[in-house]
Amino acid sequence: MALIVQKFGGTSVGSVEKIKNVANRVIEEAENGNEVVVVVSAMGKTTDQLVSMARDISGSPSKREMDMLLTTGEQVTISLLTMALIEEGHEAISYTGWQAGMQTESVHGNARILNIDATRIQAQLQEKKIVVVAGFQGNDANGEITTLGRGGSDTTAVAIAAALNADRCDIYTDVTGVFTTDPRYIKGARKLQSISYDEMLELANLGAGVLHPRAVEYAKIIKFRLKSVQA
Repeated sequence: MALIVQKFGGTSVGSVEKIKNVANRVIEEAENGNEVVVVVSAMGKTTDQLVSMARDISGSPSKREMDMLLTTGEQVTISLLTMALIEEGHEAISYTGWQAGMQTESVHGNARILNIDATRIQAQLQEKKIVVVAGFQGNDANGEITTLGRGGSDTTAVAIAAALNADRCDIYTDVTGVFTTDPRYIKGARKLQSISYDEMLELANLGAGVLHPRAVEYAKIIKFRLKSVQA
C-alpha cells in the first residue's frame, strides 16, 4: 500500500462530467489499495470570472476580500468531487486549505506556506477515507484566509505530499508531459523522459504551464519526486 497525492487543475475539473472522470481516476488509485489525498483547483475559468466580478465593483479591491472571494472557487470543486466519490460508493471527505492545516505567512494574494499540520488528513486516511483538499489557499497565524498566488494548487499538492511523507505526487495536466518547448506551436518539440529540478524551474519561470515555479522549488528543497500525468 502506498500513499499517493493527486493534483487536478482547473481544466481537468472544468465541468461536472470532468469531475466525474476525475473521481474515476481517484477511485482507480484507491482500489489498487492505496491511500489517496486529492488536491484540486477551481473549475475551469472560475477564478477569472470571480476576478472580473470584483473589478466590476472596484478598480482596486481589498486584497483581503479578494482572498475571501477567490477561495470559494476551490471549495465548489472539493464539494462536487467528494459527492462524486461518495456516489460511487467510496468514503470521502473534503477540506478547505485551513481545515487541512495549511499555515501561511500573512500576505494576501501571494502567501508562502510556512507549515502544514496534517493531523486531520492523517486521521481521515486512517479511517480509510479519500481526502479531497482545496488547493491555492491556507490561513495565517491570525486565522485570516490567504491565497498562494496563481498556480498555487501545485504548491499545495507538493507541500501536502511532503507533510504526509507520501510515496508519490502526481500532477495531472492536459498535456502528456514536459516538452523541450511548447508543442502547440513548435512541431519539433520533444517530450522529456526526465528533467532536473533546476531545468524544470527554469522552464516554469519562463512560462511553461506544466508546473508552478514554487512547487518545483519546494520539491527541490525536500527532494520529492514529482510525476506529470495526462488527465
